[in-house]
Amino acid sequence: MDITECDLPETALHAYHLSEPITYTDCFTCDVKRDVDLQSFISAFYTTGIFKSERLVLRLLARAPSNDADVLALASGTSTTLAVWKVEARAKDQIVLDAGRTKSWLHVAPSDTGTRLFFGSVVVPEPAKNGRPPRMGPVFETLLTPHKLYSRLLLAAAARRLASA
Repeated sequence: MDITECDLPETALHAYHLSEPITYTDCFTCDVKRDVDLQSFISAFYTTGIFKSERLVLRLLARAPSNDADVLALASGTSTTLAVWKVEARAKDQIVLDAGRTKSWLHVAPSDTGTRLFFGSVVVPEPAKNGRPPRMGPVFETLLTPHKLYSRLLLAAAARRLASA
């Protein structure tokens, strides 16, 4: 799968973060040669093997369990939560999930050959504290490169699943 990093579209439900100082946003895209709706993308994304590993970590470390039925409920719109995430915003073609300082975004858009899948993240800075200005912090700085690789792997896994469906 050809995963491309690009600018966040202005139509993204969380594009308001682009005007915030320090806040980190990213956006990755991939095309699949078939029509894909948001519900299918959410289902494929959060049930891939790689994401099931993250769900296990969240269950063990954050005491935030989730299973495939929870994913399907989120995908269908009958639930507004999944593990540590709560739906911040949802439209027919995109969803933003909030987990405190981090957010995840999924979006589907028609393309010339089928559907363009978008996956993005937001990380908001640590708040100002004891006279120190807001900052991203050392954990963010340490994990940025692995995060970008992981984002590409997650999107590619979902795209492969959708392409073969």
